[in-house]
Amino acid sequence: MLAVACLALAGFVFHASANIITPDQLAPAYDFVISGGGLAGLVLASRLSEDGNTTVLVLEAGDTGDAVRTSIDIPGNAYYSSLLGTSYDWNYQTVPQPNLQNRQLPWARGKVLGGSSAVNGMYLVRPSQLEVDTIAGLNQNQTGSTAWTWESLFAAMKKSETFTPPSSDIQQQGGIQYNLASHGTSGPLHYSYPGYILPVVGNWTATLEWIGIDSSPDPNGGAGWGGFIATSSINPANWTRSYSRSAYIDPLPFRANLAILPNATATRLIFSSDTSSSGLNVTAVEWSSARGQQRATVGVRKEAILSGGAIGTPHLLMHSGIGPADVLNAAGVSVNYALPGVGQHLQDHVSSQVVFKTTAETAASIKGSSQTSGGVSTPFLSFINSAIAYANSTDLFGLDFPAQFEQEILANLSANVGTLVPSQDTTVLEGYKAIYATTAEKFMTSQVGQVELLLSLTGTANGGDNSIAIQAALQHPFSHGRIYINTSDPFDYPVIDPQYFSHPADALTLREGLKLARKLGQTQPLNASILSEVSPGASVVSDADWDAWIPGTVGTEFHPSCTCAMLPLSQGGVVDPNLKVYGTANVRVVDASVYPIQFAAHLQAPTYGLAELAASIIRAQYNGLPPPYASITTTPTGVPVPSTTAVGAKNGNGAAGKGKGSLGLGLGLGLGLLAGVVW
Repeated sequence: MLAVACLALAGFVFHASANIITPDQLAPAYDFVISGGGLAGLVLASRLSEDGNTTVLVLEAGDTGDAVRTSIDIPGNAYYSSLLGTSYDWNYQTVPQPNLQNRQLPWARGKVLGGSSAVNGMYLVRPSQLEVDTIAGLNQNQTGSTAWTWESLFAAMKKSETFTPPSSDIQQQGGIQYNLASHGTSGPLHYSYPGYILPVVGNWTATLEWIGIDSSPDPNGGAGWGGFIATSSINPANWTRSYSRSAYIDPLPFRANLAILPNATATRLIFSSDTSSSGLNVTAVEWSSARGQQRATVGVRKEAILSGGAIGTPHLLMHSGIGPADVLNAAGVSVNYALPGVGQHLQDHVSSQVVFKTTAETAASIKGSSQTSGGVSTPFLSFINSAIAYANSTDLFGLDFPAQFEQEILANLSANVGTLVPSQDTTVLEGYKAIYATTAEKFMTSQVGQVELLLSLTGTANGGDNSIAIQAALQHPFSHGRIYINTSDPFDYPVIDPQYFSHPADALTLREGLKLARKLGQTQPLNASILSEVSPGASVVSDADWDAWIPGTVGTEFHPSCTCAMLPLSQGGVVDPNLKVYGTANVRVVDASVYPIQFAAHLQAPTYGLAELAASIIRAQYNGLPPPYASITTTPTGVPVPSTTAVGAKNGNGAAGKGKGSLGLGLGLGLGLLAGVVW
């Protein structure tokens, strides 16, 4: 029998927040005006308004979400009644991507209170200690950089959470491992596991071990590589999605100092005409309910905080006259402060999948059966995909090639940076060099995952309900893009150009990840329930076959970041370690756009930690207290690179001996693999 936690999902009682207001209730000014009521914005609003003498306003472009709470709250509805493609989705698109057969990829982002935390797949996967400490290391000569060490962010992530272990049945059937010491017990956000599990999930980590990828006993404690069943943002008290609104806002009583205004798009920041030596001073935020509607302003007494995400935040900065001067001039926006890094360093996780026909029960096949009918929710709908793995370079390429690959990448840095980076600004180029070299030197030969593997049991378009997919996603791209504006109308969407696969190392790495996904489907015990491979199928065998197939299938994991990177100004940075925008006196950015590197993780968990940490930094400043990082003693230079000893040496399928020489490239390129490529 399948383990089912027997709590009814029908009969939800949805509570409207007492702190949501209408435009006629808006005060003339607030201490803090937060633009964006998504994940980070609502965490900030909740925490900053804990100080009763501080007033906080959130401007959210989307609706409250009350009319679609069933689609939001029931976890399984992320797949079966998704809000993607509706008015609750920004429905962004990239420009045509030359290396993906000129396809335009959809970029879904939540346009609702809670932002993407209200519509995403609920994965709570933390980055590794090595990756987090690398952020601090990139900023090591700046005040406050120790805030972004693992010690600090780990504590902030735990502060955000209340962890509930799985039931003993769920744990046993899923092979779930966790460490209570790596979790919080009293935070607003619920971390847990579904109350229902499918038997095939229990085969995941065992299959991974047969191909040389060990399971992780503590994936949330800073060593998030290998295979595991991920925690999810689920409240096990009623099997609902736990997201920034339900966790941080809905439980609050009425607070006279907190106001949240939905259907209000921030259109620009308004600065004082008297510029102080500390930079531009925001005095008001302009907003409007929709294109063509009247613009209004609300005053700012202390700070304007931008939490619009990797797309919305650089968009608002540029429409406020802060950004690359050439972009602003071309769009017809007056330059208030030339900050060339705004919108640059864009990084994303790209993915594809191998699809198999299966004899096993899948979530999709059960959903289509009589076990759920009449629109009545059942405990089954708490099931979401959560079987995951992070494969490192040795898992992908064998023992010998990662070090060679790293050297090839580094050898080509100087020669190709000018064509890889969508900017000619010298500071932005320096930033790319720093990110590029750090990614190669610290991650390529470490245990940190280069490809994420996901087991999907919610049906596929080309395999139907009785299919499973194993997705592979690139985690540390060397291809960087940009976001920029091309008109002066803030209701016009920005141009999104991630420049996917502009660096050939990315396509090569993803190809090896997809080969690994195929191998998983052919390996025991998972292969016992596999009938056949649907996609790419038997016609894709050689590297050339894969290279021809991948560009037409690649999509995104919806993890854009890094467009307002926390880097020194001399490296095209946009914010300092206190999250203040360079050139301004009272503007901060608090969202996933500030990360300078991509993580081998999903962005939700670290961004909850980032928002908690930001709130502590801000409150300390205005309450006359030491900043929260004052007691951190870790030197922000990153941690030693872990060993690359093959983790598959002990298993039964010879995984440790799968070295590929030159990845099977054999094209006479040797160490010149990347040298002759024109980007």
